[in-house]
Amino acid sequence: MKGAGGTSGGVGQFFIGFIMMCGGFYLLLNSISVTSNFGFGMQMYSLSAFGGRFGITSGMIMFPFMFGVGMIFYNAKNIFGWLLTIGSIAALIFGVIASIRFRFSAMSAFDLIMILVLTVGGIGFFLRSLKSIEKSYPD
Repeated sequence: MKGAGGTSGGVGQFFIGFIMMCGGFYLLLNSISVTSNFGFGMQMYSLSAFGGRFGITSGMIMFPFMFGVGMIFYNAKNIFGWLLTIGSIAALIFGVIASIRFRFSAMSAFDLIMILVLTVGGIGFFLRSLKSIEKSYPD
């Protein structure tokens, strides 16, 4: 009978490692706060031209989007309309992703050590269960 991953490794180690790894990742992800300051007046990109800096807000990106959608509805084969629409959507997506902030919540050293031991120990058990174990028999 084969063990975890078709090898001679232990099935028990596989499940213990998997449970430890899932618990550690859950505690790690649960201690991260995700915030965003995205809004239609927020500056997403800035351009430097003519000796000054000009900020492009997410609301300004909606104008080319609206013109592109209008051009597509007028003539669906208009390449410029498709480029405006797809470029505006891509700029909005990148702007939203760039505005995301990750922050760890305050935790004690014990909490951090438990998260690291569960995560890294679980990964170690999980990977060790996938390694084949050679049994040596005396001659």
